[in-house]
Amino acid sequence: MANTHEPYEYPVGDRLRFFREQKQISTNKLANLAGISQSYVRDIELGNKNPTIEVLFQLCQALGISLKDFFDDESLNLTNDPLIQRIYQLNASQKESLLAFLNTI
Repeated sequence: MANTHEPYEYPVGDRLRFFREQKQISTNKLANLAGISQSYVRDIELGNKNPTIEVLFQLCQALGISLKDFFDDESLNLTNDPLIQRIYQLNASQKESLLAFLNTI
């Protein structure tokens, strides 16, 4: 049976760049701390290469974060967003009206 699901793509490179820049570390310094080449770090950040879990672990250690922190993206948690909270409070009819309105814009 063939897999008909699209593969899930997590923005590893974007997350790596985010944490590297947050820590104010150059790609060269991160590469040295993680024991990998600078070009490999750049390729990961650009999305040209996907690191193995071992390399990702080394990068996280070099950045002083856990793998959980790396993958725990608070921006994906919309439950604290006031707009989302307001939508949750709508009844079914109001949600239908809102959806109809949104489809017109």
